[in-house]
Amino acid sequence: MAVLAPAPSSTAPVTHKKRRTRVSLSDRRTRFGLLNATPVVVYLLILFVYPIFSTLMLSLKGDNGGFTLHWYADAFAGANLEILLTTLRISAETSLLALVVGFALASAISRLKPLWAGLAMIVVVVPHFISALVRTYGWIILLGDNGVVNNTLTDLHFPGAPFELLYNEIGVVIGTTAVMLPYTVLLLYAVMKGIDRRLLAAAASMGAGRITIFRRVYVPLVAPGLVNAGVLSFILCLGYYLTPALMGGEKQTMVASLIDEQVMKQNQWNGASALGIILLLLTFAGLLLLKLLKSAGEALRNRGTAS
Repeated sequence: MAVLAPAPSSTAPVTHKKRRTRVSLSDRRTRFGLLNATPVVVYLLILFVYPIFSTLMLSLKGDNGGFTLHWYADAFAGANLEILLTTLRISAETSLLALVVGFALASAISRLKPLWAGLAMIVVVVPHFISALVRTYGWIILLGDNGVVNNTLTDLHFPGAPFELLYNEIGVVIGTTAVMLPYTVLLLYAVMKGIDRRLLAAAASMGAGRITIFRRVYVPLVAPGLVNAGVLSFILCLGYYLTPALMGGEKQTMVASLIDEQVMKQNQWNGASALGIILLLLTFAGLLLLKLLKSAGEALRNRGTAS
């Protein structure tokens, strides 16, 4: 009679995993690494996790102290919904314009000699270290009815001059684009500088024209940088406060200004907390979109390599 072998115990992998964990924890280097990581973990818990958790709980707290979703429903209704949509629209317009201008600047700088490229990058980056308030008032002076831009266009007899470039969406997008431009240029320049120019020369040697090389070789190579720069500009613009508040009008009120009004004027911390959590979720959604786009790009690249 054949003797059946005993079935392997289902607890064997668990026991092996526990044994491996104990061995790892008993290692001196592992204990030393955990000891060094403890201050960082405590720092993150106190300054990041706890404030976010407190804000979340405050956004779910009703006037009577009970659990409620009223503040989230209020954020997605009426004027608050219009402000949220305005924020998304201005952020999208800013990221798109920053990509267009940043692409042109980064492409031009990447073709310069190292010395001139370094000087050009200094010109792009240094304004970022100037106070945002000073830069915003500088744009107000430039774009005002009697500012440098309108006076120049008027002297040139440009049709329609002077233009209304302040306290509307045009002024807000110009101001926010100027803020986001250094990030865009830095990201795109890093990608463009790493492109092997021999690929472009090889495409030209095979008879491809400039437009074809740009469309089918250059753009796919810089696509990861375009995605990173666009998503970064969009996320940063979502919570931006100063420039839209100073250069926009009532129709250009963004979520950050609404949060400031609810806290400073209405003393409505619950509603402001709900809006803050919504901005945080939108940021996470942008990062998730970035990850999905990267995964899709890698999949397409691998499929093209395999074929």
